[in-house]
Amino acid sequence: MSGKTVLVTGSTDGLGLAVVHRLALMGASVLVHGRHPQKLERVLVGLPSGHGDGAHCYLADLSSLDETRRLARHVAGEHERLDVLINNAGVVIQERRLSREGHELTFAINYLSHFLLTLELLPLLESGGGRVVNVASIGQRAIDFDDTMLERGYDPFRAYNQSKLAQIMFSFELAQRLGPDAGVTVNALHPATLMDTQMVRGFGGRALSTVAEGTDATVRLAADDALAGVTGRYFEGRAEAAPDAQAYDAVARRKLWELSEELTGAKLGP
Repeated sequence: MSGKTVLVTGSTDGLGLAVVHRLALMGASVLVHGRHPQKLERVLVGLPSGHGDGAHCYLADLSSLDETRRLARHVAGEHERLDVLINNAGVVIQERRLSREGHELTFAINYLSHFLLTLELLPLLESGGGRVVNVASIGQRAIDFDDTMLERGYDPFRAYNQSKLAQIMFSFELAQRLGPDAGVTVNALHPATLMDTQMVRGFGGRALSTVAEGTDATVRLAADDALAGVTGRYFEGRAEAAPDAQAYDAVARRKLWELSEELTGAKLGP
């Protein structure tokens, strides 16, 4: 990864923090994202020195589409190319809440912000033959397009699971729209099951795997030369797998894409 630039959203703790540490040790210039200035400063101080081209910190609240756009502009203003974008930031929220734009908050943070960020940064990724890695989950639930914002019955895990399936559907659809010769690959993965992270502990879950396992799987998609040109796939850990059937439904993927364009204002291409 020497000489390569990688942006990891949600990289001030948990999986994201472990991934930026690993990539920095591999020689990458890591772009650390978070929404708390103090956490960003702690990460910057704690990253290994003497590797790559140093680290850069970016402050943005992904519950706001405006802040997400500013994040993309900030990155584009400081870097001529982006080799890897790892869309990792994610939440589970107990009670239904809305984003600043009025969208269901889990869907907004876990999915819509990353749809917008990816399309905004695509020119930087294309200039370097980049990779997009969407950190999804084995927990998936088909999207009900008549109630995407869960107004008729909110459940935190339903919200989380549909947002993660949306990431996978986006990965498949973007890979198809870009085509095999675009030079940019787009893949999704479930890094590991119930890693020992703040999110799992916060919901009283029992860790079944380590953050190191999830880091291995995520960094593999970002860095492994054997995966060059591999796109439009979903992995569970290091193995390719089949997600929920809705991910293969071209009509559903198109509906999601059109909804995402409508809600974010982002478009693919000029």
